[in-house]
Amino acid sequence: MDSLEEFIAHAVALEEDSAVRFDDMADALDVHQNHEVTDLFRKMAHYSRLHLAEAQKLAENKELPRFKPWEYKWPDREPPETPAMDATHYLMTPHHALVMALDSEKRGHAFYEGLALTHTDPRIRELALEFAEEEAEHVAMLETMLTRYPAPPADWDEDMDPPVSVD
Repeated sequence: MDSLEEFIAHAVALEEDSAVRFDDMADALDVHQNHEVTDLFRKMAHYSRLHLAEAQKLAENKELPRFKPWEYKWPDREPPETPAMDATHYLMTPHHALVMALDSEKRGHAFYEGLALTHTDPRIRELALEFAEEEAEHVAMLETMLTRYPAPPADWDEDMDPPVSVD
């Protein structure tokens, strides 16, 4: 990233995408009455929106670049904090949801920490470190929550009455 504005544009996109994806997953699981996991995903979307608000505040009075989706400088093809939609399952347990959210937050932390450690611009390093510290708090919170939800038995996804598609 070549400028503070470019960093902020990436932070805004990362947090927006994370919030939308967690809300999408919550909506999908709410249909299946998986309320405990739905609530967890809503909470993660809320945290992303709080972080988004911080990034948007940084953007005030700045002209941010507008990137096409493929122009962002992510470590992978999608923003680092984006949970994989195809990793959800309508019978997933809180354990699975926490593991998914934890993975997402760890990737977000690594992204910001990498910038904090390697960028040449001191302001970008400072902001990236602040964002990394917040992501580290989310990681710690999720790790603590995960201790309350052990992994389910291997047959957790066996459905005695699976959904049926009517042609």
